[in-house]
Amino acid sequence: MGALERLKKSFDVTYENWMDTKKLLSAEEFIERIEGQNIEVLIVEPDFLMREVFEKITKLKFLGVCRADTNHVDIEAATEAGVIVANTPARNDVAVAELAIGLMLSVLRGIPSANNMITSRSWVDPTAAYFSLRGFEITGKTVGIIGLGAIGKQVAKRLRAFDCKILAYDPFVDADTMKGMGVQSSDLDALMQRSDIITIHVPVNPDTIGLINAQRILMMKSSTYLINTASTFVIDNEAIIKALKEKRIAGAGFDVYETWPVQPDSPLLDLDNVVLTPHVGGATYETIERYSNMIVDDVERFLRGEKPKHLCNPKVWDNDG
Repeated sequence: MGALERLKKSFDVTYENWMDTKKLLSAEEFIERIEGQNIEVLIVEPDFLMREVFEKITKLKFLGVCRADTNHVDIEAATEAGVIVANTPARNDVAVAELAIGLMLSVLRGIPSANNMITSRSWVDPTAAYFSLRGFEITGKTVGIIGLGAIGKQVAKRLRAFDCKILAYDPFVDADTMKGMGVQSSDLDALMQRSDIITIHVPVNPDTIGLINAQRILMMKSSTYLINTASTFVIDNEAIIKALKEKRIAGAGFDVYETWPVQPDSPLLDLDNVVLTPHVGGATYETIERYSNMIVDDVERFLRGEKPKHLCNPKVWDNDG
């Protein structure tokens, strides 16, 4: 049974998918849309729910957020209003990890260029590609993972099949835990210096913004490839573009950018040593199924009087309990 059908067994459900409407509501529009209705359970994904929403929708008891981060929801205001907030951590960990591996393979083997050679009808000499598109294997490389959270762990799990030496930097994961995962703990500078491939999987917060600065980019070997599916704010974009232009590093794969979509005049579009994807790291059918069921599981717990598994504001539950 699908997640929506499960909800309909307990509620009268109004279902509006922003992927169908292609529109996110402002706080004012959101309030206008549902104010005065007897809505006790609300499930959203990217909608911005600020303080005024919780002040106006007074019958709301449970808010489900189908994302891992909740920086688009005023959790403090929800708590003051007595609204339980549950989210879906690690909803897309497998999807993003697989894309990161895909970007590694794509940039090391030049897969987009190989495809383009054929589709553009440029493959005339049967042996030319053997020389012009000769790439590198992941097997045997040293791969540095920056951030060993849910996604980083999934990346490490998959890299073990490639017989890589895996380094990881994460101040919140101890060396023994990493060892149990087949990963060697490393400080960040050593990781930048030693890795053949570096993949970034940290959240955006004051400690990670600008973490990969110009100085650390200069530490990378000329043969190193950088993969970023985390956030553009973690890295010095001007410095990494300069390094790619000057071929001071071998190449990169990006799924995150300063603007979405990428501006037509972005220097990234003129580089021949990058592979770019349009922020599709978590865009799988399995991700949607996963977070839908995670939220409905917590709605059903809430209805049974049980504590939601992925509770963001336990103070509300403790006060009610």
